[in-house]
Amino acid sequence: MLPVMMKVVKIVDEARGIKSFYFRHRLDSIPGQFVMAWIPRVGEKPMSIAGDDGKEFFLTVSAVGYFSNAKSRLKVGQTIGIRGPLGTCFSLKGKEIALVAGGYGAGPMASLAEKAINQGYSPKKIHYLAGARTKELLLFEQRMKRIGVDVQVSTNDGSKGTKGMVTDVLNELIKRRRKANKPLDMVYCCGPEMMEKAVFDIAVREKIDCQISVERYMKCGIGICGSCCVDPTGWRMCVEGPVLDKKAISKISEFGVYHRDATGRKTFF
Repeated sequence: MLPVMMKVVKIVDEARGIKSFYFRHRLDSIPGQFVMAWIPRVGEKPMSIAGDDGKEFFLTVSAVGYFSNAKSRLKVGQTIGIRGPLGTCFSLKGKEIALVAGGYGAGPMASLAEKAINQGYSPKKIHYLAGARTKELLLFEQRMKRIGVDVQVSTNDGSKGTKGMVTDVLNELIKRRRKANKPLDMVYCCGPEMMEKAVFDIAVREKIDCQISVERYMKCGIGICGSCCVDPTGWRMCVEGPVLDKKAISKISEFGVYHRDATGRKTFF
């Protein structure tokens, strides 16, 4: 699959050090999928799709590494290569759903909330839980409030919303919905893996179905190189993943324990 060269048509400052880059192209992606983004003379990296309305899509980037710093310096009118959409996606199930977003995982979760609204879900039955280290790093809170879903935020430092982890908010939501006799029947999650592992453990404990996006180091994005395989199944997170259900995740022994770097060496969380 060769990259399609696309111009940046708009850039939006989302939060401190975080920007969204818009491309006018019909990508036809589904929330949870990703693209391989190529910057000439810099390299190629997988990136989650933060939004796609059928006419244009956007990628949300924080300048934290060599590639993301290069991408954050792009200007409107400049061109990069895009391959995709790639990978598995989230599938909407259940009547009362929670979308748990940690940090940059907010993009796929916000996109899924918009898809749920478009498919006829009541906004009152969609609970968007977003966590970040501080309020300056929270993503897409206003985007979600505009479509009327239940928005709950947490920050590690208590600068906005609940002080603590987004999993604390999830635990409280589960209790409240059960008390109201309207229990959650599906949890979706995207974010840092240790947060995802905590969400998975809650889903198992509370006997709630879940789907989680599992990130691994990717080189090709199309299942050839094997760099994103997980133990012991050998599943490629660019093909069999990144979105997996609860049954599949339970078979991955490395989830929440370690991942592999570019050389294949184990790096423990």
